[in-house]
Amino acid sequence: MALRKPEAASSTPVPKLPGARILILEAPYYANITNPLTAGARAVIAEAGGTATQVEVTGALELPQALAAYVHADRIGRFAGPAKQFDGAIVVGCVIRGETTHYDIVCEQSNHWLMQIAMRHGVPLGNAILTMENEAQGLARAAGGAANKGGDAARACLRIIELERGLKSGPRA
Repeated sequence: MALRKPEAASSTPVPKLPGARILILEAPYYANITNPLTAGARAVIAEAGGTATQVEVTGALELPQALAAYVHADRIGRFAGPAKQFDGAIVVGCVIRGETTHYDIVCEQSNHWLMQIAMRHGVPLGNAILTMENEAQGLARAAGGAANKGGDAARACLRIIELERGLKSGPRA
């Protein structure tokens, strides 16, 4: 299977959101891939005028648990109270297919539960959990700084925050 060249930066412009506070949850099991993804996300957040706080967990299956812990501590989410610290979250991880079906379980369950938490608790979420056949595919998607998949996840998270802010302050139809 031929590898695609990394795509240019997303055509989605980076929203200007001064003061946006983003939680980055990283599972650095493949740090040579996740570190550049996190750097790409941080670059986009900085371009937007926001700040990032990074927390590491062991692996991709722990990412939903970590996000849930922040939700339950009222640190993130639509229903968080005065202790709210974050406007959105980005998850960063890498899952490479191995010889067993563990890959399928990790990919399906981590993504399923992340979306459940995000939807149920109103958490703007950018997902940079890469799921690949081999390490070369991950390295290709982690290349390019702010144009990598971590940067794409940051743009997605920031765009949802921008959308929510507009809905709160804009006129009703």
